[in-house]
Amino acid sequence: MNNLNITQIQVGDQAKVEKSFSAEHVFLFSQLSGDINPVHLDEEYAQNTMFGKRIVHGALLNSMFSMLFANELPGPGCIYLKSESKFLKPVYLDEVVLFQIEVIDIFIDKKRVVLKTKATVQDKLCIVGTAELYIPNE
Repeated sequence: MNNLNITQIQVGDQAKVEKSFSAEHVFLFSQLSGDINPVHLDEEYAQNTMFGKRIVHGALLNSMFSMLFANELPGPGCIYLKSESKFLKPVYLDEVVLFQIEVIDIFIDKKRVVLKTKATVQDKLCIVGTAELYIPNE
């Protein structure tokens, strides 16, 4: 679903993608974002945390929802206005994560769409949330 008009979007429309994050991905994200928390970068440090090993940045994980919005649903040109995410389970390096979005509400007069976001690893919820997008084309 690319470049949809808001009147073409329906409650229940969905998109998804699977992705894993390597140590290199996490390192590059830390350099771009400036988030050098050792729980993401230092295996020895991370072993002594509640996670037991390195975890992927939550912001890096959430960026996959932004990618789905821009590329799939609603598609190019949409504007990401706000989001809320709850992190339920850590994502470790090299785990395959399924990112899913689903349209749950549409406000045609305001050109806005609300989507449910979720990320799972082996059917275990890692992230749940919502996002609101503006759809400028009509």
